Amino acid sequence: MATIPSTNSTVETLSEEIGSRSQVSSKKSTHGEILKSSALVGGSSLVNICVGIVRTKAMAILLGPAGFGLFGIYNSVANITQTLAGMGVNSSGVRQIAEAASSGGDERVARTAAVLRLVSIFLGCVGAAFLIVFSKQVSAITFGNRGNASDIALLSVVVFLMLVSAGQSALIQGVRRIADLARMNTLGAISATLFSIPLVYYFREQGVVPALIAVAAMTLLASWWYSRKIKINSFAFDIAAMWQETSGLLKLGFAFMSSGLMTMGVAYVVRLTILRKLGVEATGLYQAAWTLGGLYVGFILQAMGADFYPRLTATANDNYECNRLVNEQTEIGVLLAGPGVLATLTFAPLVLGIFYSAKFIEAVPILRWLSLGTVLQVITWPMGFIVIAKARQKLFFLCETAWAVVSLLLAWLCVIKFGLAGAGVAFFGSYIFHGLMMYVVARHLTDFRWSNENRRILVLYLILISIVFVNLYLLPSIPALCIGGLAILLSSIYSIWILMNLISVENDGFLGRFIRRLSPVVIRARKMIAG
Repeated sequence: MATIPSTNSTVETLSEEIGSRSQVSSKKSTHGEILKSSALVGGSSLVNICVGIVRTKAMAILLGPAGFGLFGIYNSVANITQTLAGMGVNSSGVRQIAEAASSGGDERVARTAAVLRLVSIFLGCVGAAFLIVFSKQVSAITFGNRGNASDIALLSVVVFLMLVSAGQSALIQGVRRIADLARMNTLGAISATLFSIPLVYYFREQGVVPALIAVAAMTLLASWWYSRKIKINSFAFDIAAMWQETSGLLKLGFAFMSSGLMTMGVAYVVRLTILRKLGVEATGLYQAAWTLGGLYVGFILQAMGADFYPRLTATANDNYECNRLVNEQTEIGVLLAGPGVLATLTFAPLVLGIFYSAKFIEAVPILRWLSLGTVLQVITWPMGFIVIAKARQKLFFLCETAWAVVSLLLAWLCVIKFGLAGAGVAFFGSYIFHGLMMYVVARHLTDFRWSNENRRILVLYLILISIVFVNLYLLPSIPALCIGGLAILLSSIYSIWILMNLISVENDGFLGRFIRRLSPVVIRARKMIAG
Protein backbone atom coordinates (compact mmCIF):
# COMPACT_ATOMS: atom_id res chain seq x y z
CA MET A 1 0.00 0.00 0.00
CA ALA A 2 1.27 3.45 -0.91
CA THR A 3 2.25 5.68 1.99
CA ILE A 4 -0.27 8.45 2.67
CA PRO A 5 1.30 11.79 3.69
CA SER A 6 0.59 12.70 7.30
CA THR A 7 -1.79 15.47 8.23
CA ASN A 8 0.95 17.36 10.11
CA SER A 9 3.19 17.49 7.04
CA THR A 10 0.25 18.78 5.01
CA VAL A 11 -0.38 21.55 7.56
CA GLU A 12 3.27 22.60 7.35
CA THR A 13 3.16 22.57 3.54
CA LEU A 14 0.00 24.68 3.52
CA SER A 15 1.52 27.16 5.97
CA GLU A 16 4.68 27.52 3.87
CA GLU A 17 2.64 27.93 0.70
CA ILE A 18 0.38 30.55 2.27
CA GLY A 19 3.39 32.47 3.53
CA SER A 20 5.18 32.41 0.20
CA ARG A 21 2.09 33.42 -1.80
CA SER A 22 1.43 36.35 0.53
CA GLN A 23 4.67 37.91 -0.71
CA VAL A 24 3.65 37.72 -4.38
CA SER A 25 2.85 41.15 -5.73
CA SER A 26 -0.22 41.83 -7.77
CA LYS A 27 0.15 41.37 -11.47
CA LYS A 28 -2.06 42.36 -14.37
CA SER A 29 -4.35 39.41 -14.97
CA THR A 30 -7.94 38.37 -15.29
CA HIS A 31 -8.08 36.69 -11.88
CA GLY A 32 -10.37 39.42 -10.55
CA GLU A 33 -12.63 39.23 -13.60
CA ILE A 34 -12.82 35.44 -13.34
CA LEU A 35 -13.60 35.65 -9.64
CA LYS A 36 -16.26 38.30 -10.23
CA SER A 37 -18.01 36.25 -12.89
CA SER A 38 -17.69 33.14 -10.73
CA ALA A 39 -19.13 35.05 -7.78
CA LEU A 40 -21.97 36.40 -9.90
CA VAL A 41 -22.85 33.06 -11.45
CA GLY A 42 -22.11 31.42 -8.10
CA GLY A 43 -24.49 33.73 -6.28
CA SER A 44 -27.17 32.83 -8.77
CA SER A 45 -26.29 29.16 -8.37
CA LEU A 46 -26.45 29.49 -4.58
CA VAL A 47 -30.03 30.68 -4.87
CA ASN A 48 -30.71 27.89 -7.36
CA ILE A 49 -29.18 25.39 -4.94
CA CYS A 50 -31.44 26.56 -2.14
CA VAL A 51 -34.41 26.35 -4.46
CA GLY A 52 -33.14 22.99 -5.70
CA ILE A 53 -32.97 21.68 -2.13
CA VAL A 54 -36.66 22.40 -1.75
CA ARG A 55 -37.52 20.90 -5.14
CA THR A 56 -35.41 17.75 -4.85
CA LYS A 57 -36.43 17.18 -1.23
CA ALA A 58 -40.07 17.44 -2.21
CA MET A 59 -39.57 15.17 -5.24
CA ALA A 60 -37.69 12.60 -3.17
CA ILE A 61 -40.31 12.51 -0.42
CA LEU A 62 -43.31 12.52 -2.76
CA LEU A 63 -41.94 10.05 -5.30
CA GLY A 64 -39.47 7.87 -3.35
CA PRO A 65 -36.39 6.27 -4.97
CA ALA A 66 -38.39 4.52 -7.72
CA GLY A 67 -40.35 7.62 -8.72
CA PHE A 68 -37.24 9.77 -8.51
CA GLY A 69 -35.52 7.31 -10.84
CA LEU A 70 -38.42 7.68 -13.29
CA PHE A 71 -37.99 11.44 -13.10
CA GLY A 72 -34.30 11.05 -14.01
CA ILE A 73 -35.05 8.76 -16.96
CA TYR A 74 -37.69 11.10 -18.44
CA ASN A 75 -35.31 14.00 -17.97
CA SER A 76 -32.58 12.07 -19.80
CA VAL A 77 -34.91 11.31 -22.72
CA ALA A 78 -35.82 15.01 -23.04
CA ASN A 79 -32.18 16.10 -22.77
CA ILE A 80 -30.96 13.65 -25.40
CA THR A 81 -33.70 14.68 -27.83
CA GLN A 82 -33.00 18.35 -27.16
CA THR A 83 -29.30 17.82 -27.78
CA LEU A 84 -29.89 15.86 -30.99
CA ALA A 85 -32.49 18.24 -32.44
CA GLY A 86 -30.68 21.36 -31.26
CA MET A 87 -27.67 20.70 -33.50
CA GLY A 88 -25.46 22.51 -30.99
CA VAL A 89 -26.74 25.84 -32.34
CA ASN A 90 -26.99 27.40 -28.88
CA SER A 91 -23.27 26.81 -28.22
CA SER A 92 -22.12 27.76 -31.72
CA GLY A 93 -24.36 30.82 -31.48
CA VAL A 94 -22.49 31.95 -28.37
CA ARG A 95 -19.22 31.72 -30.25
CA GLN A 96 -20.53 33.47 -33.37
CA ILE A 97 -22.06 36.34 -31.41
CA ALA A 98 -19.02 36.68 -29.13
CA GLU A 99 -16.73 36.77 -32.17
CA ALA A 100 -18.90 39.38 -33.91
CA ALA A 101 -19.19 41.49 -30.75
CA SER A 102 -15.40 41.46 -30.22
CA SER A 103 -14.86 42.76 -33.76
CA GLY A 104 -17.41 45.55 -33.33
CA GLY A 105 -19.70 44.23 -36.05
CA ASP A 106 -23.15 45.42 -34.91
CA GLU A 107 -24.81 44.38 -38.16
CA ARG A 108 -23.33 40.90 -37.95
CA VAL A 109 -24.43 40.58 -34.30
CA ALA A 110 -27.96 41.54 -35.35
CA ARG A 111 -27.96 39.09 -38.25
CA THR A 112 -26.58 36.25 -36.13
CA ALA A 113 -29.16 36.94 -33.41
CA ALA A 114 -32.00 36.85 -35.92
CA VAL A 115 -30.75 33.64 -37.50
CA LEU A 116 -30.20 32.09 -34.08
CA ARG A 117 -33.79 32.75 -33.02
CA LEU A 118 -35.32 31.45 -36.25
CA VAL A 119 -33.17 28.34 -36.34
CA SER A 120 -33.90 27.59 -32.65
CA ILE A 121 -37.67 27.71 -33.28
CA PHE A 122 -37.36 25.49 -36.36
CA LEU A 123 -35.19 22.93 -34.57
CA GLY A 124 -37.56 22.99 -31.59
CA CYS A 125 -40.40 21.97 -33.92
CA VAL A 126 -38.25 19.19 -35.41
CA GLY A 127 -37.35 17.80 -31.97
CA ALA A 128 -40.96 17.88 -30.78
CA ALA A 129 -42.15 16.11 -33.92
CA PHE A 130 -39.52 13.41 -33.48
CA LEU A 131 -40.70 12.48 -29.98
CA ILE A 132 -44.34 12.48 -31.04
CA VAL A 133 -43.75 10.24 -34.06
CA PHE A 134 -41.35 7.83 -32.37
CA SER A 135 -42.78 7.85 -28.83
CA LYS A 136 -43.62 4.14 -28.89
CA GLN A 137 -40.15 3.16 -30.07
CA VAL A 138 -38.45 5.39 -27.49
CA SER A 139 -40.63 3.88 -24.75
CA ALA A 140 -39.76 0.36 -25.87
CA ILE A 141 -36.01 1.13 -25.89
CA THR A 142 -36.12 2.86 -22.51
CA PHE A 143 -38.54 0.72 -20.51
CA GLY A 144 -38.70 -2.50 -22.52
CA ASN A 145 -42.38 -1.89 -23.41
CA ARG A 146 -44.64 0.75 -25.00
CA GLY A 147 -46.62 1.51 -21.87
CA ASN A 148 -44.98 4.93 -21.38
CA ALA A 149 -45.44 6.13 -24.97
CA SER A 150 -47.99 8.83 -24.05
CA ASP A 151 -45.64 10.34 -21.47
CA ILE A 152 -42.78 10.25 -23.98
CA ALA A 153 -44.97 12.10 -26.50
CA LEU A 154 -45.75 14.77 -23.91
CA LEU A 155 -42.01 15.35 -23.48
CA SER A 156 -42.12 16.89 -26.97
CA VAL A 157 -43.43 20.07 -25.33
CA VAL A 158 -40.37 20.11 -23.03
CA VAL A 159 -38.03 19.74 -26.01
CA PHE A 160 -39.63 22.59 -27.98
CA LEU A 161 -39.67 25.01 -25.06
CA MET A 162 -36.10 24.26 -24.02
CA LEU A 163 -34.68 24.65 -27.54
CA VAL A 164 -36.33 28.04 -28.02
CA SER A 165 -35.08 29.07 -24.59
CA ALA A 166 -31.56 27.87 -25.41
CA GLY A 167 -31.41 30.17 -28.43
CA GLN A 168 -32.40 33.17 -26.32
CA SER A 169 -29.89 32.24 -23.61
CA ALA A 170 -27.12 31.96 -26.22
CA LEU A 171 -27.73 35.56 -27.25
CA ILE A 172 -27.49 36.76 -23.64
CA GLN A 173 -24.31 34.76 -23.07
CA GLY A 174 -22.70 35.75 -26.37
CA VAL A 175 -22.87 39.45 -25.57
CA ARG A 176 -21.58 38.63 -22.06
CA ARG A 177 -24.52 39.99 -20.08
CA ILE A 178 -23.52 37.76 -17.19
CA ALA A 179 -25.68 39.57 -14.65
CA ASP A 180 -28.79 39.04 -16.77
CA LEU A 181 -27.81 35.43 -17.35
CA ALA A 182 -27.55 34.91 -13.58
CA ARG A 183 -30.89 36.63 -12.94
CA MET A 184 -32.51 34.58 -15.69
CA ASN A 185 -31.34 31.31 -14.17
CA THR A 186 -32.52 32.34 -10.72
CA LEU A 187 -35.93 33.51 -11.87
CA GLY A 188 -36.39 30.36 -13.94
CA ALA A 189 -35.45 28.07 -11.04
CA ILE A 190 -37.74 29.76 -8.52
CA SER A 191 -40.77 29.90 -10.80
CA ALA A 192 -40.20 26.33 -12.01
CA THR A 193 -40.16 25.08 -8.43
CA LEU A 194 -43.36 26.91 -7.55
CA PHE A 195 -45.18 25.24 -10.43
CA SER A 196 -43.59 21.76 -10.47
CA ILE A 197 -43.98 20.73 -6.80
CA PRO A 198 -47.80 21.10 -6.70
CA LEU A 199 -48.08 18.99 -9.85
CA VAL A 200 -46.09 16.13 -8.30
CA TYR A 201 -47.94 16.55 -5.01
CA TYR A 202 -51.36 16.12 -6.56
CA PHE A 203 -50.53 13.61 -9.30
CA ARG A 204 -47.47 11.77 -7.89
CA GLU A 205 -45.75 9.78 -10.70
CA GLN A 206 -48.34 10.96 -13.22
CA GLY A 207 -47.21 14.50 -12.48
CA VAL A 208 -43.55 13.94 -13.38
CA VAL A 209 -43.89 14.87 -17.07
CA PRO A 210 -46.19 17.87 -16.39
CA ALA A 211 -43.62 19.03 -13.82
CA LEU A 212 -40.88 18.87 -16.46
CA ILE A 213 -43.10 20.86 -18.83
CA ALA A 214 -43.61 23.50 -16.12
CA VAL A 215 -39.85 23.77 -15.59
CA ALA A 216 -39.27 24.22 -19.33
CA ALA A 217 -42.05 26.82 -19.64
CA MET A 218 -40.68 28.92 -16.77
CA THR A 219 -37.17 28.68 -18.22
CA LEU A 220 -38.46 29.95 -21.58
CA LEU A 221 -40.33 32.82 -19.93
CA ALA A 222 -37.23 33.91 -17.98
CA SER A 223 -34.95 33.76 -21.06
CA TRP A 224 -37.45 35.77 -23.13
CA TRP A 225 -37.75 38.44 -20.43
CA TYR A 226 -33.99 39.12 -20.34
CA SER A 227 -33.17 38.57 -24.03
CA ARG A 228 -35.72 41.23 -25.03
CA LYS A 229 -33.61 43.80 -23.14
CA ILE A 230 -30.76 43.41 -25.63
CA LYS A 231 -30.98 46.12 -28.25
CA ILE A 232 -30.50 44.62 -31.70
CA ASN A 233 -29.78 47.06 -34.51
CA SER A 234 -31.59 46.79 -37.81
CA PHE A 235 -29.73 45.14 -40.67
CA ALA A 236 -30.12 44.78 -44.40
CA PHE A 237 -31.96 41.55 -45.21
CA ASP A 238 -29.62 39.53 -47.40
CA ILE A 239 -30.51 35.91 -48.15
CA ALA A 240 -26.92 35.00 -49.01
CA ALA A 241 -25.60 36.52 -45.76
CA MET A 242 -28.38 34.88 -43.74
CA TRP A 243 -27.60 31.50 -45.25
CA GLN A 244 -23.90 32.02 -44.55
CA GLU A 245 -24.66 32.66 -40.88
CA THR A 246 -26.99 29.65 -40.77
CA SER A 247 -24.36 27.45 -42.39
CA GLY A 248 -21.71 28.65 -39.93
CA LEU A 249 -24.00 27.98 -36.97
CA LEU A 250 -24.85 24.48 -38.17
CA LYS A 251 -21.31 23.43 -39.12
CA LEU A 252 -19.79 24.39 -35.78
CA GLY A 253 -22.99 23.41 -34.02
CA PHE A 254 -22.75 19.86 -35.36
CA ALA A 255 -19.55 19.33 -33.35
CA PHE A 256 -21.25 20.70 -30.23
CA MET A 257 -24.31 18.58 -30.90
CA SER A 258 -22.21 15.46 -31.30
CA SER A 259 -20.41 16.21 -28.03
CA GLY A 260 -23.60 16.96 -26.15
CA LEU A 261 -25.30 13.91 -27.60
CA MET A 262 -22.44 11.69 -26.53
CA THR A 263 -22.42 13.20 -23.03
CA MET A 264 -26.16 12.77 -22.64
CA GLY A 265 -25.97 9.38 -24.31
CA VAL A 266 -23.38 8.20 -21.84
CA ALA A 267 -25.56 9.35 -18.93
CA TYR A 268 -28.58 7.68 -20.52
CA VAL A 269 -26.82 4.36 -21.15
CA VAL A 270 -25.34 4.34 -17.63
CA ARG A 271 -28.84 4.81 -16.19
CA LEU A 272 -30.16 2.05 -18.44
CA THR A 273 -27.32 -0.24 -17.35
CA ILE A 274 -28.17 0.37 -13.69
CA LEU A 275 -31.90 0.01 -14.41
CA ARG A 276 -31.49 -3.33 -16.19
CA LYS A 277 -28.88 -4.82 -13.85
CA LEU A 278 -29.77 -3.33 -10.45
CA GLY A 279 -33.39 -2.15 -10.73
CA VAL A 280 -35.41 1.08 -10.57
CA GLU A 281 -34.53 1.86 -6.94
CA ALA A 282 -30.80 1.71 -7.68
CA THR A 283 -31.43 4.08 -10.60
CA GLY A 284 -33.06 6.52 -8.18
CA LEU A 285 -30.08 6.31 -5.83
CA TYR A 286 -27.73 6.99 -8.73
CA GLN A 287 -29.85 9.95 -9.86
CA ALA A 288 -29.79 11.38 -6.34
CA ALA A 289 -26.00 11.05 -6.06
CA TRP A 290 -25.50 12.44 -9.57
CA THR A 291 -27.64 15.50 -8.85
CA LEU A 292 -25.91 16.18 -5.54
CA GLY A 293 -22.37 15.39 -6.74
CA GLY A 294 -22.32 18.23 -9.23
CA LEU A 295 -24.32 20.69 -7.18
CA TYR A 296 -21.42 22.67 -5.67
CA VAL A 297 -18.96 22.35 -8.55
CA GLY A 298 -21.74 23.15 -11.00
CA PHE A 299 -21.56 26.91 -10.46
CA ILE A 300 -17.84 26.91 -11.33
CA LEU A 301 -18.46 24.98 -14.54
CA GLN A 302 -21.40 27.28 -15.35
CA ALA A 303 -19.15 30.31 -14.90
CA MET A 304 -16.66 28.78 -17.34
CA GLY A 305 -19.36 28.44 -19.96
CA ALA A 306 -20.97 31.79 -19.23
CA ASP A 307 -17.94 34.09 -19.20
CA PHE A 308 -14.70 32.18 -19.81
CA TYR A 309 -15.78 30.65 -23.12
CA PRO A 310 -16.66 33.98 -24.83
CA ARG A 311 -13.48 35.61 -23.48
CA LEU A 312 -11.31 32.73 -24.70
CA THR A 313 -12.99 32.88 -28.11
CA ALA A 314 -12.01 36.54 -28.47
CA THR A 315 -8.31 35.62 -28.00
CA ALA A 316 -8.34 32.28 -29.85
CA ASN A 317 -5.56 33.31 -32.26
CA ASP A 318 -3.12 34.29 -29.49
CA ASN A 319 -1.68 31.09 -28.01
CA TYR A 320 0.11 32.85 -25.16
CA GLU A 321 -3.07 34.64 -24.10
CA CYS A 322 -5.08 31.42 -24.40
CA ASN A 323 -2.69 29.57 -22.13
CA ARG A 324 -2.68 32.41 -19.60
CA LEU A 325 -6.48 32.50 -19.47
CA VAL A 326 -6.71 28.71 -19.10
CA ASN A 327 -4.18 28.69 -16.26
CA GLU A 328 -5.95 31.51 -14.45
CA GLN A 329 -9.38 29.92 -14.88
CA THR A 330 -8.06 26.59 -13.59
CA GLU A 331 -6.42 28.26 -10.60
CA ILE A 332 -9.58 30.07 -9.56
CA GLY A 333 -11.70 26.99 -10.24
CA VAL A 334 -9.64 24.65 -8.06
CA LEU A 335 -9.37 27.16 -5.22
CA LEU A 336 -13.15 27.54 -5.19
CA ALA A 337 -14.00 23.88 -5.72
CA GLY A 338 -11.52 22.22 -3.36
CA PRO A 339 -13.11 23.04 0.03
CA GLY A 340 -16.59 22.18 -1.22
CA VAL A 341 -15.51 18.81 -2.57
CA LEU A 342 -13.76 18.00 0.70
CA ALA A 343 -16.95 18.91 2.59
CA THR A 344 -19.03 16.67 0.31
CA LEU A 345 -16.64 13.75 0.84
CA THR A 346 -16.61 14.19 4.60
CA PHE A 347 -20.30 14.79 5.24
CA ALA A 348 -21.82 12.72 2.41
CA PRO A 349 -24.28 10.81 4.68
CA LEU A 350 -25.48 14.02 6.33
CA VAL A 351 -25.80 15.82 3.00
CA LEU A 352 -27.85 12.99 1.48
CA GLY A 353 -30.11 12.96 4.50
CA ILE A 354 -30.69 16.71 4.32
CA PHE A 355 -31.25 16.87 0.57
CA TYR A 356 -33.29 13.68 0.27
CA SER A 357 -34.14 11.27 3.10
CA ALA A 358 -32.70 8.35 5.07
CA LYS A 359 -33.81 6.03 2.26
CA PHE A 360 -31.02 7.43 0.08
CA ILE A 361 -28.14 6.62 2.47
CA GLU A 362 -26.98 3.77 0.22
CA ALA A 363 -25.91 6.40 -2.30
CA VAL A 364 -23.00 7.55 -0.08
CA PRO A 365 -20.23 5.51 -1.82
CA ILE A 366 -21.25 6.58 -5.31
CA LEU A 367 -21.52 10.22 -4.20
CA ARG A 368 -17.95 10.16 -2.92
CA TRP A 369 -16.60 8.70 -6.16
CA LEU A 370 -18.58 11.22 -8.20
CA SER A 371 -17.08 14.01 -6.08
CA LEU A 372 -13.59 12.87 -7.04
CA GLY A 373 -14.62 13.05 -10.68
CA THR A 374 -15.98 16.58 -10.34
CA VAL A 375 -12.56 17.77 -9.14
CA LEU A 376 -11.06 16.48 -12.36
CA GLN A 377 -13.81 18.21 -14.34
CA VAL A 378 -12.78 21.58 -12.89
CA ILE A 379 -9.17 20.85 -13.87
CA THR A 380 -9.77 19.51 -17.39
CA TRP A 381 -12.63 21.65 -18.71
CA PRO A 382 -10.60 24.87 -19.24
CA MET A 383 -8.18 22.95 -21.48
CA GLY A 384 -11.11 21.58 -23.45
CA PHE A 385 -12.33 25.09 -24.19
CA ILE A 386 -9.13 25.71 -26.19
CA VAL A 387 -10.32 23.25 -28.83
CA ILE A 388 -13.76 24.86 -28.92
CA ALA A 389 -12.44 28.44 -29.07
CA LYS A 390 -10.22 27.55 -32.01
CA ALA A 391 -13.20 25.93 -33.78
CA ARG A 392 -11.33 22.67 -34.35
CA GLN A 393 -14.51 20.67 -34.99
CA LYS A 394 -12.94 17.38 -36.08
CA LEU A 395 -10.48 17.28 -33.21
CA PHE A 396 -13.23 18.19 -30.76
CA PHE A 397 -15.42 15.39 -32.12
CA LEU A 398 -12.59 12.83 -31.86
CA CYS A 399 -11.80 13.80 -28.27
CA GLU A 400 -15.43 13.56 -27.20
CA THR A 401 -15.85 10.23 -28.98
CA ALA A 402 -12.80 8.79 -27.23
CA TRP A 403 -14.11 9.95 -23.84
CA ALA A 404 -17.58 8.52 -24.52
CA VAL A 405 -16.19 5.10 -25.50
CA VAL A 406 -13.97 4.93 -22.42
CA SER A 407 -16.84 6.09 -20.17
CA LEU A 408 -19.25 3.44 -21.43
CA LEU A 409 -16.67 0.69 -21.24
CA LEU A 410 -15.72 1.63 -17.68
CA ALA A 411 -19.38 1.94 -16.63
CA TRP A 412 -20.25 -1.51 -17.97
CA LEU A 413 -17.23 -3.15 -16.35
CA CYS A 414 -17.44 -1.29 -13.02
CA VAL A 415 -21.19 -1.74 -12.48
CA ILE A 416 -20.79 -5.49 -13.04
CA LYS A 417 -17.76 -5.65 -10.73
CA PHE A 418 -18.67 -3.16 -7.95
CA GLY A 419 -22.43 -2.73 -8.23
CA LEU A 420 -23.96 0.74 -7.84
CA ALA A 421 -20.73 2.33 -6.57
CA GLY A 422 -19.09 1.16 -9.80
CA ALA A 423 -20.92 3.87 -11.73
CA GLY A 424 -19.10 6.48 -9.61
CA VAL A 425 -15.78 4.68 -10.04
CA ALA A 426 -16.34 4.71 -13.82
CA PHE A 427 -17.07 8.45 -13.81
CA PHE A 428 -13.86 9.15 -11.90
CA GLY A 429 -11.83 6.91 -14.21
CA SER A 430 -13.28 8.52 -17.33
CA TYR A 431 -12.09 11.95 -16.22
CA ILE A 432 -8.61 10.67 -15.48
CA PHE A 433 -8.53 9.61 -19.12
CA HIS A 434 -10.11 12.91 -20.22
CA GLY A 435 -7.56 14.98 -18.30
CA LEU A 436 -4.57 13.17 -19.77
CA MET A 437 -6.03 13.37 -23.27
CA MET A 438 -6.86 17.07 -23.10
CA TYR A 439 -3.45 17.97 -21.71
CA VAL A 440 -1.81 16.29 -24.73
CA VAL A 441 -4.22 18.05 -27.11
CA ALA A 442 -3.68 21.45 -25.46
CA ARG A 443 0.09 20.99 -25.67
CA HIS A 444 -0.30 20.28 -29.38
CA LEU A 445 -2.56 23.28 -30.11
CA THR A 446 -1.02 26.04 -27.98
CA ASP A 447 2.04 24.47 -26.33
CA PHE A 448 0.08 24.63 -23.08
CA ARG A 449 1.80 24.00 -19.73
CA TRP A 450 0.62 24.29 -16.17
CA SER A 451 1.89 27.38 -14.42
CA ASN A 452 4.03 26.93 -11.30
CA GLU A 453 1.17 28.27 -9.18
CA ASN A 454 -1.22 25.71 -10.60
CA ARG A 455 1.20 22.84 -10.02
CA ARG A 456 1.51 23.75 -6.34
CA ILE A 457 -2.23 24.19 -5.89
CA LEU A 458 -3.07 20.94 -7.67
CA VAL A 459 -0.55 18.92 -5.66
CA LEU A 460 -1.77 20.34 -2.34
CA TYR A 461 -5.43 19.72 -3.07
CA LEU A 462 -4.87 16.26 -4.50
CA ILE A 463 -2.97 15.32 -1.32
CA LEU A 464 -5.75 16.64 0.94
CA ILE A 465 -8.50 14.95 -1.07
CA SER A 466 -6.60 11.66 -1.12
CA ILE A 467 -6.08 11.75 2.64
CA VAL A 468 -9.74 12.45 3.35
CA PHE A 469 -11.06 9.89 0.87
CA VAL A 470 -8.79 7.04 2.01
CA ASN A 471 -9.32 7.74 5.72
CA LEU A 472 -13.09 7.57 5.29
CA TYR A 473 -12.68 3.90 4.38
CA LEU A 474 -9.74 2.97 6.65
CA LEU A 475 -10.54 4.74 9.93
CA PRO A 476 -13.55 4.67 12.28
CA SER A 477 -16.13 7.36 11.54
CA ILE A 478 -15.18 9.84 14.31
CA PRO A 479 -11.42 10.09 13.51
CA ALA A 480 -12.22 10.20 9.79
CA LEU A 481 -14.69 13.05 10.32
CA CYS A 482 -12.15 14.94 12.43
CA ILE A 483 -9.50 14.65 9.72
CA GLY A 484 -12.03 15.68 7.10
CA GLY A 485 -13.11 18.68 9.17
CA LEU A 486 -9.49 19.77 9.61
CA ALA A 487 -8.88 19.44 5.87
CA ILE A 488 -11.95 21.57 5.13
CA LEU A 489 -10.74 24.26 7.55
CA LEU A 490 -7.19 24.31 6.17
CA SER A 491 -8.30 24.32 2.55
CA SER A 492 -10.83 27.10 3.13
CA ILE A 493 -8.23 29.35 4.80
CA TYR A 494 -5.72 28.52 2.08
CA SER A 495 -8.11 29.26 -0.78
CA ILE A 496 -9.33 32.55 0.70
CA TRP A 497 -5.79 33.71 1.41
CA ILE A 498 -4.58 32.93 -2.13
CA LEU A 499 -7.63 34.58 -3.69
CA MET A 500 -7.01 37.69 -1.60
CA ASN A 501 -3.53 37.95 -3.13
CA LEU A 502 -4.66 37.22 -6.68
CA ILE A 503 -7.06 40.13 -7.07
CA SER A 504 -6.72 43.84 -6.52
CA VAL A 505 -8.90 44.47 -3.49
CA GLU A 506 -8.62 48.26 -3.84
CA ASN A 507 -10.67 48.42 -7.04
CA ASP A 508 -13.14 45.59 -6.81
CA GLY A 509 -16.18 47.34 -5.37
CA PHE A 510 -18.37 45.11 -3.27
CA LEU A 511 -16.03 42.13 -3.74
CA GLY A 512 -13.04 44.15 -2.60
CA ARG A 513 -14.85 45.48 0.47
CA PHE A 514 -15.98 41.97 1.37
CA ILE A 515 -12.43 40.59 1.12
CA ARG A 516 -10.96 43.46 3.14
CA ARG A 517 -13.43 42.74 5.93
CA LEU A 518 -12.58 39.07 5.76
CA SER A 519 -8.80 39.62 5.72
CA PRO A 520 -8.25 40.01 9.50
CA VAL A 521 -10.05 36.73 10.20
CA VAL A 522 -7.98 34.87 7.61
CA ILE A 523 -4.74 36.42 8.80
CA ARG A 524 -5.41 35.37 12.40
CA ALA A 525 -6.28 31.84 11.26
CA ARG A 526 -3.11 31.69 9.17
CA LYS A 527 -0.97 32.74 12.15
CA MET A 528 -2.60 30.04 14.29
CA ILE A 529 -1.81 27.39 11.65
CA ALA A 530 1.74 28.62 11.11
CA GLY A 531 2.54 28.67 14.63
